[in-house]
Amino acid sequence: MAHWPGNIDAAARVADKLVDNAFQHAEPFGPGEGWVELRLTVLPKTDALLIEVDDATPEFADFEKATTAEPSNPPPGLWWVRHYQGTLSWDPKTDATTGDVVGKTVTAFLPTTWSPA
Repeated sequence: MAHWPGNIDAAARVADKLVDNAFQHAEPFGPGEGWVELRLTVLPKTDALLIEVDDATPEFADFEKATTAEPSNPPPGLWWVRHYQGTLSWDPKTDATTGDVVGKTVTAFLPTTWSPA
């Protein structure tokens, strides 16, 4: 992310919110406190930033509601993706060996340019 030409503060905030949501509203992988996986990728053709977070809960209850919520005080975590003109999606995460669903991947795409509304 350090070499991404976009708004680093926006990217850090969105990554933080996605990881926080995974721990607050989903199950982490592993025993005890567990873990979630965070991946950051700069897409070569567009320079958009792909932020992915994996957790062990295979569904995303109320995805539409969570992603369209209006800001409050404080704003809901996923609202920040929309604020920074990004897009949010999710897909089931499958085991590469067995094909079994083992969780989900929540994905945010952030453009390199952002202009506050």
